[in-house]
Amino acid sequence: MSKTLEDLITRRFQDVTVSEAGHINTAEFLEAAEGVKVREKSLSNPSDPTVYDTLQKIITAEAKEGDRTATQGLLWLKRGLELTAMALKRSLENQKETLSESFTEAYNKTLKQYHGFIVKKMFGVAMMACPDRETFYMKIGGDNEGAHEQLLAWVNALQGLLNELNIFYASGAFDKGL
Repeated sequence: MSKTLEDLITRRFQDVTVSEAGHINTAEFLEAAEGVKVREKSLSNPSDPTVYDTLQKIITAEAKEGDRTATQGLLWLKRGLELTAMALKRSLENQKETLSESFTEAYNKTLKQYHGFIVKKMFGVAMMACPDRETFYMKIGGDNEGAHEQLLAWVNALQGLLNELNIFYASGAFDKGL
């Protein structure tokens, strides 16, 4: 029996706590990000989990201290997750498109601008190893309406969290110089 998306992840992005002020729970976000095998080590062990219980608190504290290790780590995690969200949404909306095409188009709109010549070429090579659509969707429950709805809910929740982070980063110019 094939597994569903729910079987493959420990926490869904739609289950990550966001306060009324838009602050995202650190531990829950990182647990959800672990599900896509993208995780930033510098964010995983804050010195005081009660003080740094949201991603925004970590970044604000770092801005005051001058050490931007976690801020930069979260920035790259956010960029990688933006690529993932955009590619998967594109794949769901363009069912005749290969996964490689969906991820390449998403890469062109998200990460490409931050990469040099060699990394851009390496991405192209990596896309040659991208699974075909059928194989990928079978791994997450099948290429059917139910699996697509589950994946779309996951992608939309992820995009909502990324939107919160983008607003926060812009509000304090936290990404400048990184």
